Amino acid sequence: MDLENTAKALSEIEVKALEAMAGGEKTVSGIAGKAGIPLDSARRALAWLKEKGMATIGEGEEILTLNEKGIEALNKGTPEKRLVEALQKLGSKAALPEAMKESGMQANEFSAALGIAKQTTLIVFVQGKIEITDFAKQTDISEWIGEKFLREIKEKAGGQEELAVKGLTPGCINWMIQRGFGKTKKIEMSAGTEAQITADGKKALEIAQGTKTRSYNISGEVPTLYIGKKQPYARFLEQVRRKLITMGFKEMETPNIVQEFYNFDVLFQPQNHPARDWTNTYQLKQPKTGMLPDKKYVKAVKSAHENGGGTGSIGWRYDWSEDIAKRLMPAAHGTAHSARQLVKGVEAPGKYFSIARCYRPDTVDRTHLIEFNQLEGIIVGDFSFRHLLGMLKQFAEEIAHAEQVRFMPDYYPFTEPSVQLSALHPELGWIEFGGAGMFRPEMLEPLGIKHQVLAWGLGVDRLAMFKLGISDVRELFSQRLDWLREEKLAVLE
Repeated sequence: MDLENTAKALSEIEVKALEAMAGGEKTVSGIAGKAGIPLDSARRALAWLKEKGMATIGEGEEILTLNEKGIEALNKGTPEKRLVEALQKLGSKAALPEAMKESGMQANEFSAALGIAKQTTLIVFVQGKIEITDFAKQTDISEWIGEKFLREIKEKAGGQEELAVKGLTPGCINWMIQRGFGKTKKIEMSAGTEAQITADGKKALEIAQGTKTRSYNISGEVPTLYIGKKQPYARFLEQVRRKLITMGFKEMETPNIVQEFYNFDVLFQPQNHPARDWTNTYQLKQPKTGMLPDKKYVKAVKSAHENGGGTGSIGWRYDWSEDIAKRLMPAAHGTAHSARQLVKGVEAPGKYFSIARCYRPDTVDRTHLIEFNQLEGIIVGDFSFRHLLGMLKQFAEEIAHAEQVRFMPDYYPFTEPSVQLSALHPELGWIEFGGAGMFRPEMLEPLGIKHQVLAWGLGVDRLAMFKLGISDVRELFSQRLDWLREEKLAVLE
């Protein structure tokens, strides 16, 4: 430590504290009084001086903190004393209800007083009544051990809520704690704590007294401050939601648990499709089934699956089961919520979206999770497949800032034509992050929808990877403080 520069940089309260110690003051309260500064300022100055090696400070002082019961005992006496005094007023003998009423104690406190008084031979029970013993009659109440300890506390300390243990006998302290009247705690640098100036402190005081102005080090290192902010991915999702709302989209409901009817059947996905197998989706163990919507929709979907339902299609040619459609499951994709919205009803033209939590068995790696988010949307109206491609490209460029985007043909049971959307990640190469298409007539006509519906589902987790510049999707849900503190917040332009 550069003593000279450190001495020149001492604060006013530090210099005053050094002067007080050099003048012979040894306690924190004495130093505060001599220096003419508040007690808290003296504590702060001494802590700084100790850190700089200019002062030594004694160990903290233990104090006894009384609780509500302890304060009451200090003011009114112990419960057993109040019980004996009540019996004395009643003529040394009384029934339990009468004694409790006279003592003014509640039932639980009165019961405790009875137990302690009996244990210490102050009372006895005779024919259902309480009677003061000869021992209690012959002994001065003020000489009882509990009253002695309470008197000791009053003599040694001025307050009632926080009383200094210093000077109290160990027996008094132990008795107060055993009776549940209080507890001890250590107070660092209490008013009576001793402090002394060191040799370096004396030298620093001489330098500081000869210095006219205090010096400041403006080039020293300062600690890094981390401002409070939202988790980066949560903020990104909020921005995506806000952007879509400003574009005129309405947000759909996204329950975590849905019926297979919405997750598959409304989407014209046959009940024997491999995607409905337990290896590709999760099912709810309890309860197993839920309610289906209006029977007219159930009947229309059943007809579409079995024979096309008058849509010009021949359907899937199998016996559709309502029991299978009722089964509950965690939503496997966001399109399940689009199906619910179509059954509930849509406007034409109309735009709808959801940011949905999806659950699907998979191998967890840098680009796959078993629980993930999906950005789902539908647009109802007279639109073409080219409109869909243009919109997807705009999403990839504006939301994810992807510089290269490509489309490839794909297959989904509920859309035709269908397309896969991929973007080039700087580290991981081409990543698929979306599927889209136009809902098939076999899906729309049974629901009474006469317009075209563009549908898309984007892996918003992967979009966030592009935007936040990370190469492992698991980082989005990381609890690492260094990433949460230092990651820059993405801003959608």
